[in-house]
Amino acid sequence: MSNATQLLRFITAGSVDDGKSTLIGRLLHDSKSIFEDQFSAISRTSEKRGMAAVDLSLLTDGLQAEREQGITIDVAYRYFATPRRKFIIGDTPGHEQYTRNMVTAASTANLAIILIDARKGVLTQTRRHSYLASLLGVPHVVLAVNKMDMVDYSQARFDQIVSEYKAFAAQLGLHDVHCIPLSALNGDMVVDRGANLGWYGGPALLELLETIEIDHDVNTSDFRFPVQWVCRPQTGEYHDFRGFAGRIEAGEVSVGDEVTILPSGRTTRVKEIVTYDGKLQTAFAPQSVTITLADEIDISRGDMFVRTSAHPPRVEKEFEATLCWLSEAPLDKNRKYLVKHTTRTAKCLFSRLDFRVDVNTLEQHAAERLNMNDIARVAIKTQQPLVFDNYAADRATGSFIVIDEATNNTVAAGMIA
Repeated sequence: MSNATQLLRFITAGSVDDGKSTLIGRLLHDSKSIFEDQFSAISRTSEKRGMAAVDLSLLTDGLQAEREQGITIDVAYRYFATPRRKFIIGDTPGHEQYTRNMVTAASTANLAIILIDARKGVLTQTRRHSYLASLLGVPHVVLAVNKMDMVDYSQARFDQIVSEYKAFAAQLGLHDVHCIPLSALNGDMVVDRGANLGWYGGPALLELLETIEIDHDVNTSDFRFPVQWVCRPQTGEYHDFRGFAGRIEAGEVSVGDEVTILPSGRTTRVKEIVTYDGKLQTAFAPQSVTITLADEIDISRGDMFVRTSAHPPRVEKEFEATLCWLSEAPLDKNRKYLVKHTTRTAKCLFSRLDFRVDVNTLEQHAAERLNMNDIARVAIKTQQPLVFDNYAADRATGSFIVIDEATNNTVAAGMIA
């Protein structure tokens, strides 16, 4: 696919007051992605606060509570596009108690922008967010050293921060790290290069976002198609139509390909691939399609179509996973929960809590319970078999959420080991 048809999801993360919301506001403003009424609204708010210039951070601090406190307390999503690519931005909270919000935002991101205040350097929260980005398999990381105007645009200071961060990133296995000096307040190296960072020869932030290669962020080799809905309209010319609708989570499939239905293990061939715009000969991730088969097989929501490959999925009732506990109520090992994996929901029990990870030091501690924002290695048993891959191989089929049966609240998010 060309860059113009691609969608890049990215998040911003960092410590409090590192300038995440201002950076996104600058991106939207300088790329001409703000409506006139939006700009007028934040101009009036800035004027009421007695500010000499427009506070661009107000574009993402959308909740009234956030504006009152001057901080971001939830993930604020914004959408914009340039002639070269479409973008979804997730502005994540900087406070430690909102770690869970960053986890949910990073789970679908192609790229993470880790902001650092040039005056403060690498902080505990920087390490925490970098660890979460590595844990969640975010393929690309941009280290944005912000507020360079506050250190006189010093190249020596930038090089010092980059050296320290890259040493830490190597420990986490973060290999694709791009480092950019910038000033979100003044606009240097955000969309335009500005006149103050002539010693930096790399791309400005938007140029990097437009050109970074994301074709390989999706598993293209192993076909995975969880069935979301069995489509039987039984009206008009479609009175005998029986198709299976869903989204291709990995790989590609063509008419005539042999596929295996899991967990039953039955095999058949693809008869047709149908979309809203007509029929296709070949479809690939992440397209949503309806597939018809050559044979009548008992298939329901939660089953998965796969093709024979070097990396077949696992079909099991028990697995180990890294879990981020999202609920204010702690984990109760003695009760049942629901696990939702792709399109299948099954009852589950936590059979083991191996250890809890201290996200500040990366040390492992024994754990008897999990509280909100805790990250731990656990073992889970399900009532029905799940069809899954390791999270490192496929984020879509290697991830799941845990639901409280009583309240229907999502209480945890997990990555299968």
